[in-house]
Amino acid sequence: MKRLHEANTSKVPAAAWAEIKLLALDVDGVLTDGSLFISSNGTETKQFSVLDGMGMVRLRHAGVIVAWISGRPSGATTLRAEELKIPHVIQGRSDKLEALQELATSLGFTSRQCCYMGDDDIDAPAIAWAGVGVTVQQAMPAALQAAIYVPQRSAGRGAVREVCDHILAAHTARKAKP
Repeated sequence: MKRLHEANTSKVPAAAWAEIKLLALDVDGVLTDGSLFISSNGTETKQFSVLDGMGMVRLRHAGVIVAWISGRPSGATTLRAEELKIPHVIQGRSDKLEALQELATSLGFTSRQCCYMGDDDIDAPAIAWAGVGVTVQQAMPAALQAAIYVPQRSAGRGAVREVCDHILAAHTARKAKP
């Protein structure tokens, strides 16, 4: 598929969304707006979108596996993932492509069956490898270059939900066909 150079201009075919069996997401800058709040005692907090959470729960119920791949370890990330029952949480891995490929291989999935969403230079190879590579509007140029889809909603404010809804709609349409 052709990679895009401008945000919000791509139309991903429903057939590509329907192939997705694994949605893998970066955390900071995708599931959050990229802000980190660290208090003077070292406590870290992050803000996650309830809209995104509901989208991931719906995907899980539809049989799509959700994974988080983060370059930095975070207790806040671990707690939110546990709350949402995310089965694969990989933290402290800066080679996102290698982490995604290892996970896909362990699950028996090809690149076409994977959707990866990231926002930074270290995400770009994984975005490009995935069957549906996604980034957010505020992403770094390398991620925008690699992506074939950019949601209308912002990171940490429903961008992940938008992707989840595309996958769910395509899976529902495919099941409805005789």
